[in-house]
Amino acid sequence: MRLLSRIVQHAESRPDAPAVIGLKVTGDTESTLLSYGTLLNAASHLVTRLRLRFDAETRIGLAMSNSAEWIVADLALMLGHLVEVPVPMAFSAEQAAHLLRHCAVVLTDRPGSARLAAWRGISGQAFPLEIPFDLAEYCALPPKPMPMPRESCTDGICKIIHTSGTTNRPKGVRIRRHGLDALLNALWTCAEEHDYRRYLSLVPFSLLIEQVTALYMPFASGGAVLLPPVSLPPVGSPGVCVGDRLDLIKRARPSALTLTPAMVEAIAEKGEEVVANPVTDTVSSAVLHHIFGQEHPPFLAAGGGPLDPALLHKLADWGIPVYQGYGLSENSSVATWNRRSANRIGTVGQPLPHVEVKLTDDGELYLRSTSLFAGYCGSDPSSCSIDEAGWLHTGDLATIDDGGYVSIIGRRKTLIITSNGRNISPEWLESRYRSVAGVAEAVVFGDRRQFLSGVFLCREGADPHETSRAIRVFAEAHLSEIERIADPILVPDSPEVRDRLFTVTGRPRRDAIEEFVRSLNP
Repeated sequence: MRLLSRIVQHAESRPDAPAVIGLKVTGDTESTLLSYGTLLNAASHLVTRLRLRFDAETRIGLAMSNSAEWIVADLALMLGHLVEVPVPMAFSAEQAAHLLRHCAVVLTDRPGSARLAAWRGISGQAFPLEIPFDLAEYCALPPKPMPMPRESCTDGICKIIHTSGTTNRPKGVRIRRHGLDALLNALWTCAEEHDYRRYLSLVPFSLLIEQVTALYMPFASGGAVLLPPVSLPPVGSPGVCVGDRLDLIKRARPSALTLTPAMVEAIAEKGEEVVANPVTDTVSSAVLHHIFGQEHPPFLAAGGGPLDPALLHKLADWGIPVYQGYGLSENSSVATWNRRSANRIGTVGQPLPHVEVKLTDDGELYLRSTSLFAGYCGSDPSSCSIDEAGWLHTGDLATIDDGGYVSIIGRRKTLIITSNGRNISPEWLESRYRSVAGVAEAVVFGDRRQFLSGVFLCREGADPHETSRAIRVFAEAHLSEIERIADPILVPDSPEVRDRLFTVTGRPRRDAIEEFVRSLNP
């Protein structure tokens, strides 16, 4: 697949077909923000202006909200063989400055311009020159001849994507053009063309997986991306509760979604409302209409962390299959994925066709593929390495069954080793504890201690005493003695607590947990 060529083909054959659809705050109304013809024309004008000032391979920062402007800018930078450096709007000033430090300029929309000004004011650090991007101006420009995508045999870097490390500074992962195409080719072996006709985007475009699933998969098949109203920030933003987006999912009637573990859990909780109060319809039909507003569920993929297999079985029994996968930015995102014809719940699926996997003697997962990255910008203790044979050392502990299905157990570098010599994967254990009523998040710790400890974020309205009791009852019923936390530390869920305990991509800041606990008892 040549992604840019496919987009040009759609713009030539169906220029008025919707490419980007905007959803309203209430009701079922929506509007076409960009047709394929308008999308490509605006991107062509933007790249022409940029290439008058910058050579190919120049790094261009992107500080924008999840907007039509972001999508046009992304397409323009790929058309012009410029290197895109997207910056999460939730980054601190120090993190943003670190990621943008080698960029020639930074493109912004209105929210991005305001965020850039705030970063400058907070840190006083040097930021690149800003180029505000007014989409309305570009959409009003006269049509340009369809561009010929510069998709030659020459590979090169198309993006530098942040990924969370063990330090406060994000690593920059250099993504290859041909690697991205290899990934898209492989993903289409697991999906059908109609799956991505209406994709609802709920997480930031700065994440590579959202660029792949929300933009490139729909655009490759002539589908459309659905954008929530600008007043609704993406999931993962401070103060945003996943459950608050369920009504939007029902109103949007998407054909596909990629879900975080918290989103899967919220969908299951929504379904329980019907199961607890059954109606005359079958449970499956009632649940589907209650959650999605339609008879058939969207094509649901999930990744980013472990999920309780019992939860996935429950959803499957309701007629809601969730295809869990595994990936990392170093492989241009997805590496393994379950699919309709081969979905083994409890695993993250089989390797994509272009990916090879193997395990070391101590259980670390290695992978090799044609979509591997071209190295980092900067370094971090958590960086992955590629050996001389081309194997990526993922740092993830895994098992592979006889059918080739991969199961992720945890992170090699986050493995807890108690003073009793027991090895425990915190990621798996945290996923189990998140299934307890009243628990929004859990962070388990206890390296070199005799017993495990854990900080539990309580859901809004949950009674702390009841939640603590539910944690102990669950542990006694489902976990081994060494996995049980006798004295859970409960704190109310809040944006401030999440900022201290989790990275922008939702991974626990394990190096910060001890200090956080000490701050609770000064």
